[in-house]
Amino acid sequence: MSEADLLAVATTEAELAVYADILNEGGRVPFHAVAGADAAVVLRLIELGLLVHNLADASLSAVNPRAVGERIAAELRSTGTRLFTRAEEVPTLLTEFAEAYDRAPRPTDHLGEVRHISDFEEIRHRIIQIEAECREEILAAQPGHRPPQHMDAAADRARDVLERGCAMHVLYGREARVDPATAEYVATVTGWGMKLRVLREPFSRLMIFDRRVAVVPAAPENSSAAFIEDPVVVTFLVSVFQRDWERAEPGRPHGVDDPAVTPAHEHVGRLLAQGLTQRAVASRLGLSERTVAGHIARLRELHDAQTLFQLGWLMRGE
Repeated sequence: MSEADLLAVATTEAELAVYADILNEGGRVPFHAVAGADAAVVLRLIELGLLVHNLADASLSAVNPRAVGERIAAELRSTGTRLFTRAEEVPTLLTEFAEAYDRAPRPTDHLGEVRHISDFEEIRHRIIQIEAECREEILAAQPGHRPPQHMDAAADRARDVLERGCAMHVLYGREARVDPATAEYVATVTGWGMKLRVLREPFSRLMIFDRRVAVVPAAPENSSAAFIEDPVVVTFLVSVFQRDWERAEPGRPHGVDDPAVTPAHEHVGRLLAQGLTQRAVASRLGLSERTVAGHIARLRELHDAQTLFQLGWLMRGE
């Protein structure tokens, strides 16, 4: 079996039904006896090893699933060991690239651990580099609206950050409530797990990566930016962000709650209040668990719930 097959062992009801029928016939049937079954179902059972096709007499034999499970588990362990070994080798394979990166000239217009960059494209390039290195969290304060032409790229980068396990906490200003592009961006990215709050008072643009690097405007109209790595200053800016975060309102900008989003959002909440698990909710609504997880993340933010149990309890009282 290929690595893809090994990682997709889950079977369907149709496959179980065909397998059970063969068992009821004594565990061995002529191949033509299952001609009425979906060919893809039979082929999948053969690929998994649950059925063996005997070419000599054109029959199918059912195999003990425990033996099949042990074999697949052993193959997965072997595959995992091989992948782990390859993972350990990757940094070494990229050593020359890392050395070239370290040798590359850096801008010299910085003071201490604060680097000033005035070119907009260079600012964006540097932020993309830092995002790629981020492993724990991004804290961002984004007052006003962002240029619509940048939203798609920003959403793609946010998805990459969230999928590798980083947390994202983003503050938006009340201006974002009337900006359609921002509302659409927020609706998408909060579905992937981004945490959002709206602050109804003036605040400054700020980005903090892994509490290690902070980026702040260094000139009007954001024409220049300061990249700060001084630990004392970064810690201070984290406290500023946290202060604003505590004062902000949980929720999403106006315009996100459109008819296409709200019904599923409300259905998820109602089922949680009935005590259903995330998997059960996904099955009941015909949604993926990832989509349901996005709705749950929004509901937890909206109700300030720390756990899924607490969220269900809070919603039960509504």
